Amino acid sequence: MKQVTRKQSLTSSMGMVTSNHPLASSVGLSILAAGGNAFDAAAGTAFALSVVEPMMVGPFGGGFTNFYIPDKGFFTIDGYVSAPGKASETMYNPIEVDNSPSGMFEVEGKLNQNGYLAVGTPGNLQVWTHLVEKYGKFPLKDVIFPAIQIARNGFQVSDYLSNNIRDNSTELLKHSESSDIYLPNKIVPQKGQIIRNPNFALVLEGISRYGSSYLYDGELGQHVEDEMKKNDGLISLDDLKKQRFFYRDSVSGTYKDYEINSVGPVSSGGICLIQMLNILENFDLEQYSITDSKRIHILSEVFKIVFADRYEYIGDPEYVQIPLDGLISKKYALERSKEINLDRAQSYDFTHKFKLNDSENTTHFNVTDSEGNIVSMTQTINNAFGSKVALKDTGMLLNNCMELFDPNPGMANSIQPFKRCLSSMTPTIITKKSKPYLVLGTPGGRKIFGAVAQALLALINNDLSLQASVEAPRIWTDGGVLELEYEFDSDIKKSLELLGHEVTSVNRVAGGLNAIMFENDLMVGSACHRADGSPAGLSGGYAMPSKPGDAFRDY
Repeated sequence: MKQVTRKQSLTSSMGMVTSNHPLASSVGLSILAAGGNAFDAAAGTAFALSVVEPMMVGPFGGGFTNFYIPDKGFFTIDGYVSAPGKASETMYNPIEVDNSPSGMFEVEGKLNQNGYLAVGTPGNLQVWTHLVEKYGKFPLKDVIFPAIQIARNGFQVSDYLSNNIRDNSTELLKHSESSDIYLPNKIVPQKGQIIRNPNFALVLEGISRYGSSYLYDGELGQHVEDEMKKNDGLISLDDLKKQRFFYRDSVSGTYKDYEINSVGPVSSGGICLIQMLNILENFDLEQYSITDSKRIHILSEVFKIVFADRYEYIGDPEYVQIPLDGLISKKYALERSKEINLDRAQSYDFTHKFKLNDSENTTHFNVTDSEGNIVSMTQTINNAFGSKVALKDTGMLLNNCMELFDPNPGMANSIQPFKRCLSSMTPTIITKKSKPYLVLGTPGGRKIFGAVAQALLALINNDLSLQASVEAPRIWTDGGVLELEYEFDSDIKKSLELLGHEVTSVNRVAGGLNAIMFENDLMVGSACHRADGSPAGLSGGYAMPSKPGDAFRDY
């Protein structure tokens, strides 16, 4: 049966980049074509995305990197945001919102969402430069150069970016640097208009000359401290000097014949993905289509179980003891699977909740090269346009990752100086018989690992193509309302309501998932319709070697 998709996949032999903007994917590809490797291309893609997908990612954000080097294995880097040294668990006044999902909390004045007090100490730039300096082939200046050119010369606005600017225009207009870039003349730019960011081009030039020390121990860092003091922010140059990224142990598991390698805490993504797949192994999902209400019911119950454990057990491993081996064990999954009633929706107990505000406004990209290196990165500045503050004279947007902490004292995810907030990012590399099979990830906040799991199930259980799998309609619940993307019809909704689910239709669950699959010595790249994602692939190669004196012959 022909599978109809909104976008098309791409096949290549020598390298592939999948990201959520075609310009960023082309930058990564150009670096591969010039002789760089996956690490050079991943960093170049990240810098380019900070220009063309500015609402999602930037140097002043945080994220997780999962990578594979042949004959060396899997590695993960935690480059997440941490709380400033002057932060405290009582720095905000929380307000419980009536009828909010999962006990979500806001704070007075939305100070953890917008403005300087919402900004955490960033980790992204350290990781981006580290990947190039330790594993890459090119000098940093060559990797950053394409992003500098795009920032200076400009790029065309997409509908996706225009809509994001419109939705956040009220807050962006409160900050002159932000509004000058994204709302010229206080008007939302429309598709096809050009956005330029010359101040950010200068910042990128500074990074290309001085590396990450430009921010963490240099002129840019001092400027950050000065602006924070003027605007009631907390980050100091000392905070930036103390910021570190960490190599973490990968979290590994299996699903059928596939080995799952993902990131561990302070991201909950890898644990939750593996736990979810472990439980689902106890059900015969192959008998159901993706839109079958029985399949949706099983998935939703598994989601609820996993979230119950996530709320209870997972946080920053420097502050919370996590029973990791137990959570991802097959034995535990079997026990939890027996709690599921196939004929009735249920609740699953936990003693308390983190009051989480995971953002869906994140980005993800994957890069593979001809040497067999694989890099998978999920990166964010949290909400769309982060704190909405572009730092004066820099064009650089600041994150609002302080919103990711529980604003209530005494909780596992409460604010503490230098603590990292809990994440759901799930950059994942999958092997089969010890050979690379798939690399994938997505933005989407708490919905990330559920979206990744659903793409995997569509590919493995339902035998869909990679493109159809990343585009397949999704569901999500954390124990509250069951969200169904609009492709699910009213009959399915009614069937689920009869099982006891409270159901709602939504435009999308999570964000633009993209992936690369390895098939017959080729790479297949796909990006879904929920963002501006595009794959870019490299095939062909250099001329065949010839002996001295050989001449070209006509054929």
